[in-house]
Amino acid sequence: MHARIAPLQAPYPAAIEAAFARIMPPGLPPLMIFRTAARSPRILDKMMAGNLLDRGSLERQDRELVILRACALCGAEYEWGVHVAAFAAKVGLSAAQVADSTRADCDATLWSPRQQRLLRLVDSLHANYRVDAGLWTELAAEFSEEQLLELLMLCGQYHQIAMLVNALELAPEAMAPRFPTASSLVT
Repeated sequence: MHARIAPLQAPYPAAIEAAFARIMPPGLPPLMIFRTAARSPRILDKMMAGNLLDRGSLERQDRELVILRACALCGAEYEWGVHVAAFAAKVGLSAAQVADSTRADCDATLWSPRQQRLLRLVDSLHANYRVDAGLWTELAAEFSEEQLLELLMLCGQYHQIAMLVNALELAPEAMAPRFPTASSLVT
């Protein structure tokens, strides 16, 4: 599979090189998503400006769970795989939890009550673009207003990224795992 828009190839213009240096760990080449977005420096800049991977108000594990679930629901294997490779183990998500994040019906025994609420939040936003009053009450008892806003924006941001990587038909990065193969996959 070839991406619909070819990723930018090195050598990169100085401004693009500087942008890549800000978003990639030292010594790692820029991801295909960033090299493709760099075809429009304005788009790359806006994409980086909207990035919620900084030290925000959420715990890193909560953030990654929301991202994995949103990517799985959208069938964004490219982005799901990048986050599994880069963050899942570092934030303490087990291999079973990572695989379960892609299943239509998550196994409640793998998740804490807090994580189950986060999964329900992403599922609700994906299905209805809303959060019912009962779930909102549960979330508000556990998360601050700042965290609730971040959760909503994070879910929306990764739906946007899913649209981008799926529409561009980006092939998985070499270091990124693929979705588990099972009949119960969300996608």
